Amino acid sequence: MTEAALPDAEASPAPILPLAGDRPTFVGLSRERLAALLEQAGVPEKERRMRLSQLWHWIYVRGAQEFGDMTNVARQLQTHLVQHATLARPEIVREQVSADGTRKWVLRLPPRGVGDRGAEVECVYIPERDRGTLCVSSQVGCTLNCSFCHTGTQKLVRNLEAWEIVAQVMVARDRLGDYPGRTPPEGAFVPKDGGRFVSNIVFMGMGEPLYNYANVREAIGVLTDPQGLQLSRRKITVSTSGVVPDIAPLGAETGAMLAISLHATNDALRDELVPINRKYPIADLLEACRTYPGVSNARRITFEYVMLKGVNDSLSEARAMVRMLRGIHAKINLIPFNPWPGTQYECSDWAQIERFSEVIFDAGYASPIRTPRGRDILAACGQLKSDTEKMRARARLMLEEQLALGTD
Repeated sequence: MTEAALPDAEASPAPILPLAGDRPTFVGLSRERLAALLEQAGVPEKERRMRLSQLWHWIYVRGAQEFGDMTNVARQLQTHLVQHATLARPEIVREQVSADGTRKWVLRLPPRGVGDRGAEVECVYIPERDRGTLCVSSQVGCTLNCSFCHTGTQKLVRNLEAWEIVAQVMVARDRLGDYPGRTPPEGAFVPKDGGRFVSNIVFMGMGEPLYNYANVREAIGVLTDPQGLQLSRRKITVSTSGVVPDIAPLGAETGAMLAISLHATNDALRDELVPINRKYPIADLLEACRTYPGVSNARRITFEYVMLKGVNDSLSEARAMVRMLRGIHAKINLIPFNPWPGTQYECSDWAQIERFSEVIFDAGYASPIRTPRGRDILAACGQLKSDTEKMRARARLMLEEQLALGTD
């Protein structure tokens, strides 16, 4: 098992700020970070609180993209900010729209300093009748090597800073026309019923969120600020493969909903499917779930279980899950396996998934079968992998083919 997690962001006193040219962007920053930059910009202390409130409103409520749009901010300060800062978002490298309406964005993050070309991550928007869910990434790549997950085949590059996580939400809202008083961009998927399209956030994109806990915690603080993006903590779900020591702090400090990537009911199989289990076995993981702060029948823990044909889909596994989860406020999401190039696994037959679900349901647990979304654009669960890695792989293949032709 390779588990070379990056050092937690708390080890660093300040984030590495994104740059547009030589100017930092304010998009995605917390109140504390933004206040510090206003101080550095020379805003007098007596008016800093007011200016912070104004900027916060324009950035997170109105979605401003230019300082000149901020009509109640003093012209002198606007001019100063234009010279020293920006409201730049990550660049959309590619936008793909699935036949089912799911949208995937490949985003190039701004450089973090001289010589940095920026990294790429993917986020996915899933429209449903009663909600709009945005799946965000917390790392570039992943270190967990789960054998059924496409993202796990991409090496970990680095943790995302908190602003890089929040910026994914900002880009999605830009593209969805999800700001009041703003003219939606060309091609935007605008709600027709006056509703808000980004209503739920799930940390289920690239990376293991709890290996980047400090930045995830800070990002959740920005997303749920009542004067800003105003997302409900109960509509933010953090999915972990089982980083046990950070599960309790997540509940106590963020109030977020918890999801566990389970996928097996015994340590031997989970060691194979989810290698972090070798460090934090099932018994330790379930104890952390039983004591998760705020867990109740109204705030149940979601256990995610990918259905792999002939691997973990027997009815004896379903009965073992029922026994294992006894006493935990839980629901079990059954996920039909989403194939990706080169995988060794197949999706369980639909009839077997339904039989599996019935065993769990009859025991008193909700066991919805997740409808696969975005499979045709590799946007479904376990399929995300940044274009940076894919393009490098294609480039290596083309080079190998050219070299082979040259030696014939």
